[in-house]
Amino acid sequence: MKTMIQTHFLHERTATPRRLRPLALAVSGLLLSACAAVGPDYQEPPHVNTGSGWSLPLADEAETADLSRWWSSLDDPVLDELIARALAQNLDLRQAAARVDEARALRDRVAGERLPDVGVGASVERRGQSRNGPLPVGSVAGLDATQTIYDAGFDAAWEPDLFGGKRRALEGATARLQATEADAHGVRMRIVAEVARNWFDAVGAGYELRTQEAVLETMWQTTELVQLQQEHGAASEADVDAAFAQWATADAELPDIAARERGALLSLGVLLGEPPEHELHRLDAPLPPFVLRALPVGERADVLRRRPDVLAAERQLAASTADIGVATAELFPKLSIGVGGGFQALHTGDWLTSDSTRFSILPLISWRLFDGGRVRAEIRASEAAQQQAALGYEQAVLNALGDAERTLADYHASLEALERRWIALDASRRAFGHAQSRFAAGDISRIELLAEQRQLYEAETGAVRAHNAAATRLVALYKALGGGWDAPAVQHQVGMPSRESAAIASGTNTAP
Repeated sequence: MKTMIQTHFLHERTATPRRLRPLALAVSGLLLSACAAVGPDYQEPPHVNTGSGWSLPLADEAETADLSRWWSSLDDPVLDELIARALAQNLDLRQAAARVDEARALRDRVAGERLPDVGVGASVERRGQSRNGPLPVGSVAGLDATQTIYDAGFDAAWEPDLFGGKRRALEGATARLQATEADAHGVRMRIVAEVARNWFDAVGAGYELRTQEAVLETMWQTTELVQLQQEHGAASEADVDAAFAQWATADAELPDIAARERGALLSLGVLLGEPPEHELHRLDAPLPPFVLRALPVGERADVLRRRPDVLAAERQLAASTADIGVATAELFPKLSIGVGGGFQALHTGDWLTSDSTRFSILPLISWRLFDGGRVRAEIRASEAAQQQAALGYEQAVLNALGDAERTLADYHASLEALERRWIALDASRRAFGHAQSRFAAGDISRIELLAEQRQLYEAETGAVRAHNAAATRLVALYKALGGGWDAPAVQHQVGMPSRESAAIASGTNTAP
């Protein structure tokens, strides 16, 4: 069982000031001893080896892209509208805002614990005492068995923060509030990326659906011509079946493409805080092309200064450090001071006179001396939790760097693949132009012309798919770089050296 030493002094109105001098001196000594908070002071997170810069050979550009509203650089007014609506209506974002409000309220509650607790009250009590009880109400002249007591006054209690336990608790609550705010920024960043990705998927699937329908049209014309040749003996039934099989194989891809377009728009509806079908009206609307631009990625250390998960992990480490001080403060004595006063009388005419005043002072010193080692166990547990938070911060840094490097490599590869698709598309366009000239001159048949046209449409489908893949990876890259929220100008030091600036050196590409 816990043993606590308690010493208290009760000063009533009858005490003399001389008797209060030793108490005042003792209290003053305790207050003056509170020079610094116990426990470790939080300085900065542990150093993490972040490597020597970006692993890909990128262009030497010092420019850093503005990532706070990165979608604006894509020049897509529909995307701008969708993201604005999502930021205003998305339910995940509203939940994140509520969590921030909760953390702020908890922090304010901890801050309030450092101030005195004062309460006021008034009462009127009608009391009847037994004449056969311990008080001789029946034998004392003027002492009535029935009395009305009028009372009004205040009670105040204060526990001075002698060894900084409450200060450390406030530090921890503040750091947890900041971690919650960083998590909310992470939710905002994710919602922006999800809206953009689903919109790009819808636009890309819409273009792919139209090019695939064009391919099917040419293949059906080819099938009809082969069937006509078969009727005139210039082709066999096997040729007709082969042409129809090619058309049927391509036609089987349409439902999947249409489902991807519809699914992306359904997801958009939910992200906007609306019923899923709210954006299905865009199925029949003209789809705007979206632009892929070169993206200056800046220094690699900037990733760690912008990523909300890294910032949240650093603030959790600061909170865990403060928790050690809170646990350590339990090793030391605590002083609480209670003060009360007011007026009490048996008659309303005497209620507020000087003779009806009452007051009391109750200082209390408590100290956990013997508790079975629980305080020191709590300190060790807090130290272990801080070590976990430090390792969690290091893991968050490495995960952020790995995420950025991986998405950067994916986007770099997708731009290269898109460039090659553009080369193939240009070649197909030239080949189809030659085929049109040869068909006009009578050198090739209409079936051969349709074959060249089908290859052109297939090349366009490949370019659309490559462009959509690059756009999706661009969104992932912006998210990995910490884009989608306004990073504060001054952030907590994260212990990383400065790196060289870098940028993706790719030209501008647009959808066909």
